[in-house]
Amino acid sequence: MKIQFCGASMGVTGSCHMLSTDNHKILLDCGQFQGGKEMEKLNAEPFPFDAEEIECVLLSHAHIDHCGRLPLLAKRGFKGSIYCTDATADLLEVMLKDSAYIHEKDAEWQSRRNARTGKPPVEPLYTIKDAEAALKLVKPVLYDQLIELNDSMRIVFNDAGHILGSAITELWVDEGETTSKIVFSGDLGVMDRPILRNPVKIKKADYVIMETTYGSRLHPQNATSIDQLIQITLKTVKRGGNVIIPSFAVGRTQELIYQFNMFYEQHKEYQKDLENVNVYIDSPMATTATEVFKKNAQVFDEETRNYILSGDNPLDFKNLKFTRNTADSQMLNTDKTPKIIISASGMCEAGRIRHHLKHNLWDARNSVIFVGYQAEGTLGRSLVEGAKEVKLFGEAISVNAEIYNLEGFSGHADQKGLLDWLGGFQAKPKQIFLVHGEAESKHAFAEKIREVYGYEPVVIEGNSEFELETGTLLSKEEIIWDAIDEDDLNNLKEKIADVEKNLQNLLENTKGAVNSTISPEKLQNINNIMLELEKASLNLGSSITAEDRDTTPLSEQK
Repeated sequence: MKIQFCGASMGVTGSCHMLSTDNHKILLDCGQFQGGKEMEKLNAEPFPFDAEEIECVLLSHAHIDHCGRLPLLAKRGFKGSIYCTDATADLLEVMLKDSAYIHEKDAEWQSRRNARTGKPPVEPLYTIKDAEAALKLVKPVLYDQLIELNDSMRIVFNDAGHILGSAITELWVDEGETTSKIVFSGDLGVMDRPILRNPVKIKKADYVIMETTYGSRLHPQNATSIDQLIQITLKTVKRGGNVIIPSFAVGRTQELIYQFNMFYEQHKEYQKDLENVNVYIDSPMATTATEVFKKNAQVFDEETRNYILSGDNPLDFKNLKFTRNTADSQMLNTDKTPKIIISASGMCEAGRIRHHLKHNLWDARNSVIFVGYQAEGTLGRSLVEGAKEVKLFGEAISVNAEIYNLEGFSGHADQKGLLDWLGGFQAKPKQIFLVHGEAESKHAFAEKIREVYGYEPVVIEGNSEFELETGTLLSKEEIIWDAIDEDDLNNLKEKIADVEKNLQNLLENTKGAVNSTISPEKLQNINNIMLELEKASLNLGSSITAEDRDTTPLSEQK
C-alpha cells in the first residue's frame, strides 16, 4: 500500500492525497491551490495520477482548498463516488457552483483582455457544467456510520469541529492477510467554540495524516477576541466609520453572526450606540451557506441546539441584513452611516470584499478586522503584515484604516489543540505525516511532537510517495468494534435520551403554536413536519423487530 501526497504539501492549500493498493486507488480530498497567481497556476497542471483510475474521493469538508478541484477531476475523466458527510454535501453545491462561476468570469475577462492584444482566448479551469457533473457523484453519509467502499476498504467520518460537516476520516484497508488503519485529520477545529461540536479524538491508528496550519502558534482565547471585536466595533462606529470584516463564507461568517447576535441581545447597555448599526452579510454564497447551516442543526453543539429548541434562532437578529444583488452591495459604499460589512473572500483575493476595501481602506475612520488564516501571497496577508499601499482594480489605494488580526476566531486548532488531539491516540502510530502547513509551521510542530510525545513525524515538503507497512488482518467484527468503542456506546445512550427530550419539546411547542393564532404558511410547515416525523417513527418501529429488542445492557452487549 502506498500514499502519494499530491497537494497541501508545500503550503496550506490544494489538499489532495492518493492511497493506492494493488486493486484500488482513492483520494483524500481534491482541493484547489490558493494564494497568489503563482500558486494558482498549479491548479491547471496535470494531476500526478490518472483521474479515470480513481475509484472514489473521501472529502473532509467543503472549503475550496479541500474540494475545489473536484469539478476538474470529473472533467478529466473521474466517474467514481465522492463520499462526504450530509452537511458537507449540502455546502458542496454552494461552494463548487460559486467557484465555477468565478473561473468562468475570470476566463471571460482574460479573454477580452487577450483579444485587445491579439492573444488567443483562455478556457476556464472548469465550468458550472463541470461542477454539476461532479455534484452528481456525491454520496452523503452520516457521522459515525461505517461505510464499505469496496471489498477491502471501510471508512467512518468523525466530527472535526472545523466547519459544518467537517470530518476526520478513519480508513481501514485490507491487503492480503493484513489490515492497516489510516486516520486523516482533515482540518481540525477549536475546542469549545459556538455552533459546532468539539473535534473527536481517535484512539487507534497505524498511520496519521495531520494538518499543521497553526503548528507553530497559539491562539488568543476566543473570549478575548470576541471582546476585542466588540470594542473595535464600538470605537469605529462612534467615530462614524465602517467595520469591514473579510470572512470565509462558510464557517467564520456564521460564527460572526452568532457572536453579533449574542452581543446585540445580551448587552442592552450599548443599545443606544448600536440600535441603528446594521450588520450586512454581503456575499451571496455566505447568505446561502447560512441557510444550509440552519437546515443542519442536527450537527450543532448542545448550547446552539438548546437556543433553537427554545424558539430563538442564533443565526438571525433584528439588525442582521443579507444582500444578494450587486446593486445592494454597491449601495453599502455610498451609504454614509456607520455599519458592519462581513464579506467574502476571507483572504481578499476575489469577491465583493475587494470593492469594500477599495472604498474603505483609505479612510482613517474605518477598521478592517481579519478573523481567519491569511495565506502567503494574498492581499489579506499583505494588509496584516502592514502594507501602506495596495493595488485594487488597477488603482493604488492608501491604507489609512486601522487593521486588526483577531486570531482567536480562527477555525483551525492551534499548536496546543493539535497536540491535544494527537494525544488522544492510546498507542504510538507507526507513522505521522505532517501536511497542510507552511514549512516553518510544519517543522515547529514536528519538533513539539518530538518534545512532548517522543514520536518522529515525517514532514512532507513536496509531492512525494511512501510505502506503508501493513498489520494483522482484522475481521469485519473487529473493525466495527474498533469504530464503535465504549465511549460511543455511552454517547448513543445520551443521544437517545436527547432525541426523546427534544421531540417532547418540539411537540409541546408545536401544540402551543397550533392552539394560538398562526399563519396558513406556518400551519402547513408544521403539518409537513408532523407527517415526516410520523413516517420516520413508523419506519423505525417497523425496522426494530421483537428479536432486535435485546434487553441486555449496551455496555455488556460488546
